[in-house]
Amino acid sequence: MKRHTRTVTALASALLIATAAAGCSNGGGDNGSASGTDSGSEVEAVPAASSSSPSSSSSPSSSSSAPAVDVKNGKFGKMLVDENGMTLYEFDKDTKNKSMCNGSCATAWPPFTVKSKPAAGNGVKANLITMTKRDDGSEQVTYNGRPLYRFEADKKSGDVNGQDVNAFGAKWFIMNPDGKKVTTQPQNNNGGGY
Repeated sequence: MKRHTRTVTALASALLIATAAAGCSNGGGDNGSASGTDSGSEVEAVPAASSSSPSSSSSPSSSSSAPAVDVKNGKFGKMLVDENGMTLYEFDKDTKNKSMCNGSCATAWPPFTVKSKPAAGNGVKANLITMTKRDDGSEQVTYNGRPLYRFEADKKSGDVNGQDVNAFGAKWFIMNPDGKKVTTQPQNNNGGGY
C-alpha cells in the first residue's frame, strides 16, 4: 500500500509538474503569442495609424479636409504655414503661378496641393491665395502667384530646415504674409520656432 501510494504520489507529482510545465509553456506561449499577436497587431496598427497620420499631415496637401494658409511667428519673423503649422516655402525657379518642381523635386519638396481653395488664417491676405494646376493635374496653392511647398526634412511645426536651401536648380525661401520671400537672417526670439 505504501508502495502503491508512493507510486501514485510520484505519478501525480510528475503529472502535476508536466501539466504545470505544459501550462506554463502553453500559457506563456499562448499568452506570449496572444500578446505577441495582440501587440504585433497593435504595433502594426500604430504604424498604420502613424503612417496615416503623416499622410494626413501631407494629406491636407491632397485632401479637402480643411486646408488653410496661416501665419506663425518664428525665428525669421512672420511666415506662412499650413493648417498643421508646417512651414510653407516658395521656389525661386518657379514662374508666376507655374511650378517647376516635379519628380524627385516634388518628393523632397511636396507641393501644397488641395481639392478646394484653402481658408485664409489670421494675418493672411485672402486675396493673395489662389490655386494653379500642376503638370500631374493636381491643384497647388499659390500665394501672391508663388506656388507653395512643404519640405520633407521639416518634421514638426516650427521647423524651417528648408530656408535658403539651394536645391533642384534654385533657392527655397519661406514667405511672409505680404507674399514676399524672406531672405533675412533669423531673429533672436529666445529659442526660435514658435
